[in-house]
Amino acid sequence: MAVARRRIDVQQGKAALKAWLEAAQPTSDVPLPRTVLATAVRYSLEEVTARAPGNSVEVRVPPFGVTQCVEGPRHRRGTPPNVIECDAATWLAMVTGQLGWAEAVGAGKVAASGLRADLSALLPL
Repeated sequence: MAVARRRIDVQQGKAALKAWLEAAQPTSDVPLPRTVLATAVRYSLEEVTARAPGNSVEVRVPPFGVTQCVEGPRHRRGTPPNVIECDAATWLAMVTGQLGWAEAVGAGKVAASGLRADLSALLPL
């Protein structure tokens, strides 16, 4: 199975994630530029796809990005049967280990539908 070509440079993506982690600290009063936030989200979505290639789960982090990952049945039209959606802060907190999958889902911070819509085995990255 071919994996989509990366659009975000790995070093640039890691730097954006690091900047997000620093800005997310309670003692930080430095605002994170929207472009850095977008880069961190898009890079982490690419990384999930690289680690779990496939098309059975769609991960949405509006307005920054969407990816399909995890092996399994491929959907062809309409809304896929396995969808995960959350905001950028929740996504990045899960990606970096600041927030657990079960905790985020339980708190209603993640909308997950479908039998395969569980990324607990893949997160944190």
